[in-house]
Amino acid sequence: MEGLVVKDFGATYRGKRVLVTGHSGFKGSWLSLWLSSMGADVHGISLPPEYSPSHFSLLALDMQSHWLDIRHLETLQQTVARIDPEIIFHLAAQPLVRRSYRDPQTTWQTNLNGTINILESARNCSALKAVICITTDKCYENKEWHWGYRENDALGGHDPYSASKAAAEIAIASYRKAFFSAPQMPLLASARAGNVIGGGDWCEDRIIPDLVRAVSAGKSLEIRSPNATRPWQHVLECLYGYLLLGEKLLEGKTEFAEAWNFGPDASSNCTVAGILNGMKKYWPELAWFTSSANQPHEAGLLHLDSSKARLKLNWKPVWDLEKTLEKTAEWYSNFITAEKILSIQQLKEYQTALGHDSEKSF
Repeated sequence: MEGLVVKDFGATYRGKRVLVTGHSGFKGSWLSLWLSSMGADVHGISLPPEYSPSHFSLLALDMQSHWLDIRHLETLQQTVARIDPEIIFHLAAQPLVRRSYRDPQTTWQTNLNGTINILESARNCSALKAVICITTDKCYENKEWHWGYRENDALGGHDPYSASKAAAEIAIASYRKAFFSAPQMPLLASARAGNVIGGGDWCEDRIIPDLVRAVSAGKSLEIRSPNATRPWQHVLECLYGYLLLGEKLLEGKTEFAEAWNFGPDASSNCTVAGILNGMKKYWPELAWFTSSANQPHEAGLLHLDSSKARLKLNWKPVWDLEKTLEKTAEWYSNFITAEKILSIQQLKEYQTALGHDSEKSF
C-alpha cells in the first residue's frame, strides 16, 4: 500500500528481511502492514486468503507472498532458505476452536508439526537472528481461575486447538534449549495474546465478524456462550508487543528469548454479552439470541497476567475496551457503507496514542 511511512522503532525493522507466516490472515495482515510502513522488506508464507473480502487483499501491500502449506517441510525449507530472513514472525495456524473439533488432525498437524517445520527451516538460515512464534492465551491449562495466567503456569488444553498450541509451546521450549541456545544461533521466543478484535477480520465463528455479517443481513445473531469471559484487545496492541519483543531479540538480548503474555488490562476482560452490548452503541439494530443447540466445550473464564511484558518490555495497552470497540465499529461501518479501508488511518492513530512520531507521505 503506497504512501505510508511510520517512524517507529528507530531503524530496527527498516530494510530488514522479515518473514511473516500466516500473513494473509487477520493478525498477519495487520502485522505485514505495520512492518511495511516501517520500511521492512516483508515476505509472507501462507495459504491464500480463505475469506472474501480479505483484509490482506484489500491492503494490496508491496511484499512478496509465497502461497504454501507449512505442513510440507521440504517446500517450506526451500522457500525459507531463498528468503533468508533476519527475523521470523510465525503466525500461521489453524486458529479456530470449533473447527478443531471438526478436523482435529489438520489442527494438530498445522499447529504442532507446522511450528516444528518452521523451526527446522530456521536452523539453516544464515542471516536469521530472531524467531517469534505466536501461540495463544488458550495454551494454558484452564482452571477457570479469576486471576491471570502467568508465563510459568502449566500448559494444557481441552479442545484440539488449545492442546495443539500448548504442545507447540512445549516444542518451542525444547528447540530453544536443544538447538537455539548455542552461540550465533537465532534467539527464539513465543508470544501469547488474548482475544484480538479490530477491522478486517472475516473469520468464521468469531464474535465480531459474525456480528457484522448478521447486521449486514438484517438478522439476529446466534451466540453460544454469552457469559464467557475473555481478555479482549485491539489487534494492534499485541502486535506492538511482538514488535517490541522482536526489537530486543534483534539486539541480541538473550534474556528475552522466553515466553511472553500480551493481554489487556483487567478492565478489558469482558463477557461476550458485554461486547455485544458495547457494539450495540454503534449498531443499534444489533439483536442476538442464545443458541439452544449442544455446543462443544469452550473455556468459560480466561485471563492473562502480562506483568512481565509491562516490567521488562515497557509494554502496556493504550486503547481501552471502549476505544477498541469504537475503532472496530468505525472500520467495519466505513467499509460496509463506503468501501473505505481505515487500516492506515487507524495504525497512525494508534501510533499517536503510543506517543511515537508518525507521518504520512504522499
